[in-house]
Amino acid sequence: MSNNLLDTPIEYLKGVGPQRADLFKRELGIFTYRDLLHLYPNRYIDRTQYYKINELYNNSSEVQIIGKIIHIKTVEQKRGKRLVATFTDGTGQIELVWFQGFKWIQENLKLNTPYVAFGKLNSFSNSFSIPHPELDLLEEHQKNIATSMQAVYPSTEKFGARISNKSIIKMMMQLVKETHSLYIDTLSDEFKRKLNLISMQDALINIHFPKNADMLGKAQFRLKFEELFYVQLQLLIKNIARKDKIKGYPFEHVGDYFNTFYSEHLPFPLTGAQKRVLKEIRNDVGAPAQMNRLLQGDVGSGKTIVAFMSCLLALDNGFQACIVAPTEILATQHFVGISEFGKSLGLNIKLLTGSTKTADRRILHEELASGELHILIGTHALFEDKVIFKNLGLAIIDEQHRFGVEQRSKLWHKNTLPPHVLVMTATPIPRTLAMSLYGDLDISVIDELPPGRKPIQTNHYFEGKRLAVWHFLKTEIAKGRQVYIVYPLIDESETLDYKNLMEGYEAISRDFPLPEYSVSIVHGQMTPAEKDREMERFIKGETNIMVATTVIEVGVNVPNASVMIIESAERFGLSQLHQLRGRVGRGAEQSYCILMTGDKLSNDSKIRMETMCRTNDGFEISEVDLKLRGPGDIMGTQQSGTLPLKIADIVKDQDIMLYARHNAVQLLKDDPTLELPENQRIKNKLNIINSKTTIWNYIS
Repeated sequence: MSNNLLDTPIEYLKGVGPQRADLFKRELGIFTYRDLLHLYPNRYIDRTQYYKINELYNNSSEVQIIGKIIHIKTVEQKRGKRLVATFTDGTGQIELVWFQGFKWIQENLKLNTPYVAFGKLNSFSNSFSIPHPELDLLEEHQKNIATSMQAVYPSTEKFGARISNKSIIKMMMQLVKETHSLYIDTLSDEFKRKLNLISMQDALINIHFPKNADMLGKAQFRLKFEELFYVQLQLLIKNIARKDKIKGYPFEHVGDYFNTFYSEHLPFPLTGAQKRVLKEIRNDVGAPAQMNRLLQGDVGSGKTIVAFMSCLLALDNGFQACIVAPTEILATQHFVGISEFGKSLGLNIKLLTGSTKTADRRILHEELASGELHILIGTHALFEDKVIFKNLGLAIIDEQHRFGVEQRSKLWHKNTLPPHVLVMTATPIPRTLAMSLYGDLDISVIDELPPGRKPIQTNHYFEGKRLAVWHFLKTEIAKGRQVYIVYPLIDESETLDYKNLMEGYEAISRDFPLPEYSVSIVHGQMTPAEKDREMERFIKGETNIMVATTVIEVGVNVPNASVMIIESAERFGLSQLHQLRGRVGRGAEQSYCILMTGDKLSNDSKIRMETMCRTNDGFEISEVDLKLRGPGDIMGTQQSGTLPLKIADIVKDQDIMLYARHNAVQLLKDDPTLELPENQRIKNKLNIINSKTTIWNYIS
């Protein structure tokens, strides 16, 4: 659709004009004919059915009645007036009511003339009314009815009476009349035939004015497929281009470090999933292209040892490796775990964070530049210009969505060729979302927990059960276990949350008094040093209870902590509840997660509580979360603009997404550069898309 007419400003369309155009622009971002054409209906109404007044019953549905107006009056009310018309079809009477704009309406209504009244039915004291009905003269209605299924378009409060659904339909009719010959197909006839897709012209006409339900289904499929197909093509081409253009260092040997550790020092046998993922990484780093792989693994699935063994592949080939984490706590945790693994091999592993002393930094910088330092673990401090590697071959980034593109690119420039990249996340991402957001990365999944881990038992209690929950805590503490109690913190400046936390802390300190119990507290208004001191006390077992906000969501590893209590659990999203639960269950003992909520729960909250109690599987939880919240929210604010989709929905249209990806893969296999004559239109469309948007350069 490259014709200039489609780029005509919306105010020039008959029936729009400057005032309505202004509303379209402000409210729905519609500026041109093309934008309006892609304003797709929310739903459709069957306009083939007519009701008799004596057959109506109270179900608040939309009805259509043929009849006449026999009486009109205005009725005074507290604020202003309303216009009431008595409408009859011979079987009974109904009121048509207008609360605004009725001066013009009253002047145009005709008594005893056949009309079709359409609108939402209201019932009061056994009598029915239709507020603000659509009224058509029967004669006009019979001429006009182009479709049995009438589109209902997105609207906003500001549209009010200025832009009714009926007026949008009229505008669409005018638009289709003026532009229908300009709907150019970007898919070849052969491609459409093979996939049984209707033409773009048929799709656009039938999405607005469906001939029947079958044609509507075909139109929806064609438009959804097209959107998702181009998204997948962009991502796949980006991946191919990266592998083509971005050369990497091939790690040709699996040498002494890797083999010695694997055969003599593995602290526990690897799971099948860990072995599979290591094999995928070995294949990637063995090639002369840069690895760009996402490693997904649920909380506690054993990503750290896979990361360490990937570092050994770099060391075996004469390279250094680094691991970057978003917080000091998480970086320190990686450092402790990886130093333990590396001890038996005599590796030089160091930690660099904002707290690293100047004297230690000096030594670290020297060893890094000379190549004596094998693995550097740290926070954002690794991105600084003065951190110079002798030869960085592998960069592992944990929870990468917390780092900006600019920061990550600094790592890439610390060597002549960019290092291989392994991105790790403990946030399970549903397959369809991963395919859309990270479709340009290769994805590995550790979908198996290490043997011997007991599943965490999760229970949901209302406030009335608090005494029983406190009694349970005391029995667990008596066994020598430790407890987390987490309060919601939507925003660290939110006084209500802070008050809840402090009140909770005081109540807990009263119910669990010294010297028998000791309580730590961590929240966002403390300095990093204060937080670390309190965390340290808990980690060493000097305190039994840690009262905290979600500061502890990522990266606290206390194997002795066996109970996680989440206060006001209804205020948390599913993935956050799952992350918090993952702070316990790290030792050999049975662990518990207790969800405390108020008595009144919304339907979504009930589903969240039930899901948490039913399953520990992060991927299953993420699928439910995606259905409840939609794709935008799941990735957090940085990535909430996930996909610019107008009609497809990556939750509801998963099957179409998979079908689109399969066909995009096939197309690029047959014609990698889209040079064949039949693919020229696809190539042109891609060029247009790429000139307007760059597709989520989150990763590189």
